[in-house]
Amino acid sequence: MSGEDGTAMTGPGVFPGGAELFRLDRRTAHLNHGSYGAVPLPVALEQRRIAAEAAADPDAFFLGAPDRLAAARTRIAARLGTDPDGTALVTNATEAAHLALDALDLGPDDEVLVTDHGYGTVTAAAARRARLVTVPLDPELPDEEAVRKTVLAALTPRTRVALLDQISSPTARIVAGPGLLGDLAARGVTTVVDGAHAPGMLAEPLAGRPDLWFGNLHKWAYAPPGSAVLVVAPALRDRVPAPVPSWEDHRGFPRSVEYRATADYTGPLAAPEGLDLLERLGAPAVRRHNAALVTYGAALLAALPGVRPLPFDDRLAMRSLRLPERFACTKPEAEALREELMARLGCRVAVWPWPTGGGLRVSAQIYNHPAEYEALARGVGEVLDGG
Repeated sequence: MSGEDGTAMTGPGVFPGGAELFRLDRRTAHLNHGSYGAVPLPVALEQRRIAAEAAADPDAFFLGAPDRLAAARTRIAARLGTDPDGTALVTNATEAAHLALDALDLGPDDEVLVTDHGYGTVTAAAARRARLVTVPLDPELPDEEAVRKTVLAALTPRTRVALLDQISSPTARIVAGPGLLGDLAARGVTTVVDGAHAPGMLAEPLAGRPDLWFGNLHKWAYAPPGSAVLVVAPALRDRVPAPVPSWEDHRGFPRSVEYRATADYTGPLAAPEGLDLLERLGAPAVRRHNAALVTYGAALLAALPGVRPLPFDDRLAMRSLRLPERFACTKPEAEALREELMARLGCRVAVWPWPTGGGLRVSAQIYNHPAEYEALARGVGEVLDGG
């Protein structure tokens, strides 16, 4: 296929053994790893082994669960470069957002700065607790520096907290970069970073050291669903509430947060295996492959009439493109287009709404191959043409 300039394009090679590590339906092109992830076989087998152990002797399993969670947390923290005493295992980024915001004791007159690229449920968590100031970020802002200046210009004397995406979910761009986090800290603004896509995709997921940071492990870190982390600066750790009362409450953060009595702990206990697998595969090689493959796919889509690539960070394995103005202007329209692409093309992608025309986001993982993006580009072209 050809790129924007009409020259023939050749996709990167497949990642050796990548597709064989997953049990995905081969009849579907899974080009949306960024939404839900996928569990590699070695991690799934480890989770099943832990589940079998729990089924064989529930008493032993649950009596030992707090210490096993602490051991899993220590392994995960070592891979992420975080302090295990400031890192808690939680189920997902949305839950972590609620815990992080509750630690800040916000009132109705406090201002929390967010952007219109923020993840809906995370922004809603802030709206329940304080007054929101929403910064509109033009999806086509040219670079991270332009994002930084736009966010800083929206601060007011009442801004107490900035709740920002590290990598925005719909538009796949860096928002809470180290420069912006440093500027906010210098102004006395508490920083809360939604790093849902950072573990596994970024080599330094906590660059900039925000006050509170959370990230999913089930996306790019190859963990089972229900696996995420909340990382808290020392001064705030004693203020993070436990989601439910448990026999670990007297131990304080992080044990009081991650232990919930009788619950399914197989996901977080298997999560270290996902990060270990990434290291065995060669994390830099995985990241380079995924970034190159998504670059290829995005270039094919950008060659379609009316489709415009958005600014991107070449480290990321996700890319977003703007659709022609008449497509995906509302959430129902975006959902309908997403399902049409699946029904007609057998391709899973993310479609996001925007009032002046929404966008399409593609991801790349080691189970993907160039032909899937070529088929997607041909099919999207037909759909946009009304065919």
